[in-house]
Amino acid sequence: MSKYVEMTHEQVMAACKKYMTADQLAFVESAYQFAARAHEGQTRASGQPYIVHPTQVAGTLANLGLDPDTVAAGFLHDTVEDTSVTNDDIKEEFGADVAFIVDGVTKLNKYEYKSHKEFLAENHRKMLIAMAKDLRVILVKLADRLHNMHTLEHLRPDKQRRIAAETLDIYAPLADRLGIGTIKWELEDMSFHYMNPEAYYKIASMMDAKRSEREDYIKDAIDYLRGTLDSLGIKYDISGRPKHIYSTYKKMVNKHKDFNEIYDLLAVRVIVPTVKDCYAVLGAVRTKWKPMPGRFKDYIAMPKANGYQSLHTTIIGPGGKPLEIQIRTEEMHKVAEYGVAAHWAYKRGNFQGVDEKDGGALDIGREILELQKDSNNADEFMEAVHSDIFADKVYVFTPKGEVYELPKGSVTLDFAYAIHTQVGDHGIGAKVNDKLVPLDYKLKNGDVVDILTQSNARPSRDWAEMVKTSRAKNKIRRYFRDVDRKESLARGKSELVDLLKENGLSAKDFLDKSHIDEVLDHFSFKTDEDMYAAIGFGNMSAVSIYNRLTADLRRQQEEEKQKQFEAQIMSAGQQAAASSVVKKPASQKDDAKTKGKKPDSLVRVQGLEDLDMHFAKCCNPVPGDPIVGYVTKGRGVTVHRADCRNVVSADPAAQGRMIDVEWNSIDEGKQASFNANFELFGYNRQKLLGDVINRLNALTKNITNVSASVNEENIAHFYITAEVRNAAQLNDIMAKLRDIPDVYDTKRTDN
Repeated sequence: MSKYVEMTHEQVMAACKKYMTADQLAFVESAYQFAARAHEGQTRASGQPYIVHPTQVAGTLANLGLDPDTVAAGFLHDTVEDTSVTNDDIKEEFGADVAFIVDGVTKLNKYEYKSHKEFLAENHRKMLIAMAKDLRVILVKLADRLHNMHTLEHLRPDKQRRIAAETLDIYAPLADRLGIGTIKWELEDMSFHYMNPEAYYKIASMMDAKRSEREDYIKDAIDYLRGTLDSLGIKYDISGRPKHIYSTYKKMVNKHKDFNEIYDLLAVRVIVPTVKDCYAVLGAVRTKWKPMPGRFKDYIAMPKANGYQSLHTTIIGPGGKPLEIQIRTEEMHKVAEYGVAAHWAYKRGNFQGVDEKDGGALDIGREILELQKDSNNADEFMEAVHSDIFADKVYVFTPKGEVYELPKGSVTLDFAYAIHTQVGDHGIGAKVNDKLVPLDYKLKNGDVVDILTQSNARPSRDWAEMVKTSRAKNKIRRYFRDVDRKESLARGKSELVDLLKENGLSAKDFLDKSHIDEVLDHFSFKTDEDMYAAIGFGNMSAVSIYNRLTADLRRQQEEEKQKQFEAQIMSAGQQAAASSVVKKPASQKDDAKTKGKKPDSLVRVQGLEDLDMHFAKCCNPVPGDPIVGYVTKGRGVTVHRADCRNVVSADPAAQGRMIDVEWNSIDEGKQASFNANFELFGYNRQKLLGDVINRLNALTKNITNVSASVNEENIAHFYITAEVRNAAQLNDIMAKLRDIPDVYDTKRTDN
């Protein structure tokens, strides 16, 4: 990996001073001071003061020569996410542009998402959409990720691999798509180091082993080339091209090559003043040395999607070894190294922003916004970004010579939809290089494609599986959504009306404007037609809409039913009290979870059957305890001990909801057990705890809990939960525990 040298605040400001005015420098300095105050006291995983990180981010941006707003945003990019500073504070202090950039790189609240995958997808979508509106967002994020990767060694190995994988998956491809080669290479090599350290060090050691041999060869090749270039009478700069570990690994894997078979390990770069000089150098080189067949690429005539331009040719160099030569102008070299940042136009410190004429890299913003418009969720959006924007490209031509860039693997139908939706919808075939081909013909670099159409032709449903690009897939699906909409709309409305009728309700009463508007707002539909169509398409169930339409009615019915139910219980309880029913205790199982018997089979209200009964967890009543029922709103009847603190202290309104209840009689053989809580007090001595537990084991089958404490006066206080059949057994247990030497009291307690 490259050796990283951290910049001080003073060095960052010195880099800014090379191209900023005094006022702009003061603005950037104020951003640093603001960030330093906000992050005061914070440290990173490395132990460094946190402000070191935003300083490195701002330094990278300053070295790229970016405008004051971007460098200021570099200093401020973590303030909203990691401190009490708000985006409104940033906007008020530094303006709307800086606030927008900071917001674009600020993560969402992870607690709003079900999974880490969903959280990442939404974060990436937020960042990319912000980037589409202002490319400076991604420039700050790339600088941020660059420093994070350089300090990754301080994190856990699992986190290192996760961040490295995300960098290879998202940020390195973004740097490549924007043409920022200097950042792309670093991100790739550092990510590879953490993702596959064994392969990384293997390739690095192979490079080191042949370094001196390679350097000698490059020096000889450069000396030999100089004679050829001098004869042209042009200015030039020539140097060896740096090798990158990850790109070497990819070539070995993708092309199934050994290390020694990678031709561009031996490479030189020639930089000349003009495009004309580029082709003059190419001609001279290919005349002097034998070119390798199939190893010439003209990226000047056909630039890459990220704006990269250069001539690449591989020749049989000195000693019969392959040598790659790259030829470009100084301006092309800046674009190759700094990409979109190289297009950041400014004159005498008055920044004008990105010049839209410079470089196809800026098309990425329009592509992202179009993909966002056609995507239903963050996962689908990110999948489209990977397939349409990050994928390798093929370049094809219209018969008029217009160049179209498509993801590798695209077919003629993708090309048709790239031209226009109507061309795709009415396509029947194509001519590629004057030969008839079907719509699923896979395109190659340099193909000249002419789409054949018929006015009465229509898309086929299987086209969505045929095409490669998300753009074409979405347009095909949209066509069938539009075709099916009318039918789905009618089907959805009919389904909803039928559901209302089945439940004895009138569609006229529930499909009026007030009910419909409430449903539209809740489910985020724009119109009632959208709602009916969603039901017809199967994207929304009629039951969900029905439930929302009838929510108020069903709530009223439930409240009325509950009132009647409670009135019935209260009436039955009062009648039971008036008749002075004798309570007959019976032992049943109850630990407030009643393993064997349900509460409504153990306790009853005279005159009522099948009541929803619950035992109160505050007092744990057991058979034989005096009990009382409390009519709970929406939960039937809760049974308490009559001496429960919640019953004794109840306010008058709660007292009015008390009713008489009684234990049912249960056969002796069917008795189960209940958890009961009680306390024990004794003088603390050795083996007291053992004596208590031994006696408990002899008296009950199950001890649920025993805890104890000793106060300053050496009094032991035990809290005990044990299973009993009834109150009589509980009283017997407590009495026999009092027989233990030094135990002086036991008593029933609440939870």
